[in-house]
Parts: sequence; C-alpha cells; structure tokens
Amino acid sequence: MSARSTRFVAVTGLSGAGRRTAAHVLEDLGWYVVDNLPPTLLPDLLQTVREAGFDKLAVVLDVRTRSEFDEIPRAFEQLNTMGIWPQILFLEASDQVIVRRQEHVRRPHPLQGDGPLLDGVAREREMLAALRAAADMVIDTSNLNVHQLSSRVAHAFNTSDDRELRLTLMSFGFKNGVPIDADYVLDVRFLPNPHWVPELRPQTGLSKPVSGYVLGHDAAQEWLGHVQAMLTTVMPGYEREGKRLATVAIGCTGGKHRSTSMAEELAERLRRTGLGVHVVHRDLGLE
Repeated sequence: MSARSTRFVAVTGLSGAGRRTAAHVLEDLGWYVVDNLPPTLLPDLLQTVREAGFDKLAVVLDVRTRSEFDEIPRAFEQLNTMGIWPQILFLEASDQVIVRRQEHVRRPHPLQGDGPLLDGVAREREMLAALRAAADMVIDTSNLNVHQLSSRVAHAFNTSDDRELRLTLMSFGFKNGVPIDADYVLDVRFLPNPHWVPELRPQTGLSKPVSGYVLGHDAAQEWLGHVQAMLTTVMPGYEREGKRLATVAIGCTGGKHRSTSMAEELAERLRRTGLGVHVVHRDLGLE
C-alpha cells in the first residue's frame, strides 16, 4: 500500500469540546487512532501504519503536547512530501460550556496553571487559532450531545473515498445565534411564517402540513433552485481545491418551521444528484 493511499485526519480543538468522542467514533469506523502524539513523531507513525497495512489514520493533536505543539506545521509539511495531505477536524464550544464540562470531569485545564480556568481556555483558543483557520471541518459542540456529535463525525468520515465531498445542511434559528461552524449562512426569513398559522404553530418543518405550507410558495421554489445551482457550481471547485467537508446553514427566526422544511427539501434535491448530504436541525435537537 502506498503512502499516497493512506488517509490522515488530525482531530484537534478545545479541551472539553469532544475530541475523545470524535476519536472513539473514528475508531469504531475502522480508523487507526492515536491520542496525544508528539507532532514530531507523525512521519514515523505514518510510515509504520502504512507498512502495517492500515489505510486510515487519525491522530488527536492538542495543547497537551506543550512545547511540541508548535511543531505541527513542520510535521504537516513532512507529511506533504510523503504524499499525505491531512484533513483537520476541529472541535470547539463556548466558554460557558467548556467551563461546565471541565468542572464536571474535575480535571484541571492543561493551560490553566495557578490561574482561573477561563484564562487557560483563552490561551488555548489563541494557540489553536491557526489550526482552526485551516480546518476542513469545524464542529461547535456547545449544544450537541454525544450521540449528535457522533452522528456528525460519522457522516463526515464514514466513506472509503477521501475525494468524496460530504455536505451538511443545518437548519437553525437566528434568535438562538448564527452557527459559528458553517461555511455558508442562508436566510429564509423572507418566506411566510407558519408560526402565525394556529394549526401549524405546534408542528415543525418535518411535518407534511408545515413543509407543504412553506414549499407551496413560489418564492421557496425559486430560492431552492438558485441555491442548488450555486452549490452545484461551488462543490466541484471545492473538490479541485481538496476541500472535502462543507456545512451550509439555513436559518429562519426560530429554526422550527421554514429553515427545517427548506433544509430537508434541499437535501433531497442534492441527494438525487449523487451528493452525500447529512441534515442537522440544530434548534430542534435532531440529527
């Protein structure tokens, strides 16, 4: 097996954001997973994994390696010379959530020292900024449970072809904040709101009455056509540039009716073209 055929994913992000969960999912999917490896050992590890016949390697890289952390760019350059272009999965969450999770596990933050926990989180964000900017996929786990995070990771990496683009469509409500892990944010608040129809208000866009109401407007069909055309144009360019993971967020006011209906319909249209699509309804708490 050649090194070029080996897939490599770097799992990184904030302490408490779900790196361990992501690593376990990848392991369950058949990836060879190594946690907390000094970056300077990456080339040797890759060579060993290749000789052992593994074709999928995932390594958890984070600030626990301390002084070694700054060696990640150089290690990635060495991997490039071996024909490996790492994919980066970056996990993050809000400060409030990180603090709650760290206090729950009763373990000190690796960069906390003798100061407050939030100081350690701030230093970690600063150290990870370059990796986040270069990430192929960013997942904000603030409002995700373990099962939802596992679903997101599995969709992105449960494929035998690393050239295959994997698209996530996320419905959300603007009143609950814009997703920070989206590549595109689209607004469907221009459509009539089922919230003001008494019999539709308690339902969601997953119900036929609501989706029929939303999709029955000419503006909805026109919008779907334009967005599908845009994505059909963009996705091949992503593939040429080596981007394999993308998230498109579709928002309405509350994330319950319009955005949910439009995300589901757009997903069906894109799936008919052969594209792998995963739908997440952030503010319904559904994957």
